[in-house]
Amino acid sequence: MSVRAGIVVTGTEVLSGIIRDANGPWLSEALRGRGVEVSEIVVVGDRPEDIRRALDFLSDRDLVLTSGGLGPTADDLTVDVVASWAGVALEHDAALEERIWTIVGRLRGRLPFREAAMREGTRKQARVPAGATTLEPVGTAPGFLVSSSGPLVVVLPGPPRELQAMWASAVDVEPLRTLLASAGALEQRILRFFPLPEPQIAATLRELDADALPLEITTCLRRGELEVATVFGAGAADAYAGFEAALRERHGDVLFSDDGATIDEVIARLLAGRTVAVAESCTGGLMAGRLTDLAGSSAYVLGGLVVYSNEAKTALAGVPASLIAAHGAVSPEVAAALAAGARERLGADVGIGITGIAGPGGGTPAKPVGTVCLSVSTATDSEDRTVRLPGGRADVRDRTTTVALHMLRALLLRA
Repeated sequence: MSVRAGIVVTGTEVLSGIIRDANGPWLSEALRGRGVEVSEIVVVGDRPEDIRRALDFLSDRDLVLTSGGLGPTADDLTVDVVASWAGVALEHDAALEERIWTIVGRLRGRLPFREAAMREGTRKQARVPAGATTLEPVGTAPGFLVSSSGPLVVVLPGPPRELQAMWASAVDVEPLRTLLASAGALEQRILRFFPLPEPQIAATLRELDADALPLEITTCLRRGELEVATVFGAGAADAYAGFEAALRERHGDVLFSDDGATIDEVIARLLAGRTVAVAESCTGGLMAGRLTDLAGSSAYVLGGLVVYSNEAKTALAGVPASLIAAHGAVSPEVAAALAAGARERLGADVGIGITGIAGPGGGTPAKPVGTVCLSVSTATDSEDRTVRLPGGRADVRDRTTTVALHMLRALLLRA
């Protein structure tokens, strides 16, 4: 890990949570893929002193990437602060201004356009730190490679689409190209388990003395699944192979992905040549939405029924009203009928039925909030389960889709 980097994400709207930071994690993964170790992602507001402090904090790194603050408005201050921090002046680039103005001109038909104001904003964006290498705009904002007495600073725009496209060009521009070439190679492997409690994997890592291995191992519980992500250099491949073998020996029965594939991707592979349909209540369409998140899902997802009311369960999914009266809407019997109804009404090979109590109200002592009944079935086989899921309403609904996908996996593997 010969090259270390830090990332500064600017924007009060990101700091306050109005906009979720998509750039920091994306850049971190892009750098890891090039052998660069990212030590920190720092999020700061649009305040010059805070941006400068972030740069000071990361001044011992080899590379610093900034995201945001390159627009035409007064609160877009990143270029000014980076230039000042690097000890260079800002210079007006007339040719760059005209290139930006050409881009701005294309917006005339789509946005309110006051030429004087737009000209002023364009002129602001055409100020270049002395000695910097300019990265051509993807939107209207150029980026820059700014050399300093410390790290190389790569100044990138805030909109993710623009940032990602500009980064793809920046990696081939000097001096960034040479710096990235000097980095070693880093491999990342992700193992995914379900179900596996965090305390159990923590005990396993202690048993294996994982801290002594030449591996960077992190665990994460996400959407009810446990991920073990390992980053290592080229010389540690054998150590990783032994580590993975030890995890397989202990938890191979709940290891569902050894190549980094998500459960969604695993299901897409297993459904090849088969079709699925959904009848769901408490998840309100989330199950069908998750199944169709991946491109190409039209090859295997036929459709979904959102049957929130008892009347909808009967009219749309064909659940007998007498069954609901006898067992209640939240029951294994109704879940099984929903799965069968989805299959039959939509002509699918596999049906998924979901009914439950997501909360915060509606629970009873016998069926508290978080109780969900699920059924996944074909014409000849089924997986049926009643679970009690923790968390608030959003957590229950989201984790229900995870449980359903793993039930679907189990069923497909038997077919």
